[in-house]
Amino acid sequence: MFDWMLSRKHAISILKKDHDTVKVLFDKFEKTENRAARNKIIAKAVSELKAHAVIEEEIFYPAVRAKVGAKIMNEADEEHHVAKVLIAELDGRMKDEGHRDAKFTVLAESVRHHIQEEENEMLPKAKNLDIDFEALGETMRARKEELLTEGFPPDAEHRMVAKSAGRNDSPAAAARKKKSAGTRKASVKTVVAHGAKGKRRPHAAH
Repeated sequence: MFDWMLSRKHAISILKKDHDTVKVLFDKFEKTENRAARNKIIAKAVSELKAHAVIEEEIFYPAVRAKVGAKIMNEADEEHHVAKVLIAELDGRMKDEGHRDAKFTVLAESVRHHIQEEENEMLPKAKNLDIDFEALGETMRARKEELLTEGFPPDAEHRMVAKSAGRNDSPAAAARKKKSAGTRKASVKTVVAHGAKGKRRPHAAH
């Protein structure tokens, strides 16, 4: 992992700082059991990741894509897509806290892998390009500030999740809930049936 001495205004330094910020949040989440604290960490990490994804996709990636190479950049695009689907689902109202935590854990694992690949492959190649990285960094910094202040633009992943009407469970979780709902319905039917058998018919009036 790189340890280059770059100015704080350098575009790569800005990305590295973002990486370090979310990794700290992931570590805090793993060490925290308090529900309210976990929810705050999830909200903070999701906000940071959304802003980071936008400045990379709108500003940094286009500036380095041609020279870094299609293979590395295409993989980065797809890793962003996977992370943004999970982020869109986390943005929704998940009642099952266990699956919310599991979803965030999977997001953390995916993002850690993405960070490792960027810092070991993409950024070392990008660093040597003939680009004004400080000017690029200033554009990124201003855009991030704007996003955190005014909100995030809609993306394809959020639209996709929204169309599912909030059904953001994994297939296994959805199947478990369906089975549980079926069991409850069966129990209700049994109670009703027993209740009906236990009823006496009213005597006919003489």
